[in-house]
Amino acid sequence: MTPTAFWHLGRGGVETEEMSCVFQTISPKHRTRFRHVAAACMLLSLPLGGCSLFEANTTTRGNPVDVDAIKQLTPGTTTTADVTALLGSPTTHETFDDNSWVYISQITRPRVGRLPGVMEQRVVVLNFDAGGTLRQVKVYGLKDAKTVSMQPGTTKTPGTSASILQQLFGNVGRFNGAGGNSGSGPGGGGGGLTGG
Repeated sequence: MTPTAFWHLGRGGVETEEMSCVFQTISPKHRTRFRHVAAACMLLSLPLGGCSLFEANTTTRGNPVDVDAIKQLTPGTTTTADVTALLGSPTTHETFDDNSWVYISQITRPRVGRLPGVMEQRVVVLNFDAGGTLRQVKVYGLKDAKTVSMQPGTTKTPGTSASILQQLFGNVGRFNGAGGNSGSGPGGGGGGLTGG
């Protein structure tokens, strides 16, 4: 069957017995092949669902410092005013040293059912002398991070632990028999069990 014969057949042309026989034998075969190809494409596309086309957007947190900007900092000549103009205000200062500036940044990506995953992390520590001149530049990355685990237990404070007997008998005498509170507060009679 020629392409012209298919065109005539689709346009209401005359159909011969030979054309009908060929069309009937080819059509189910093509349909079956199409179904197999479509099913294979769908199955192969399922693993691609996690690729970058469907990936969650990253979030930048903190004050990111560019590597080129770090290269412009020269210890011994750069001042605090130069650093502020180049990098902006620091994320924080060290607790007991105002001459140590810290710039902290993270790039994170959301994860299903968990905390966001940290893709990149950079901590830049700048140390200045008393005159405000840069002494040292330290750059820490994600590989320098240390995992800090939570310790089990509680911190004991004085006066908060009571024995079983103290818990059982601790309320004796605090309430009056009429159901009101004792003591000098609102509605209190101030006299123990007798309410006197």
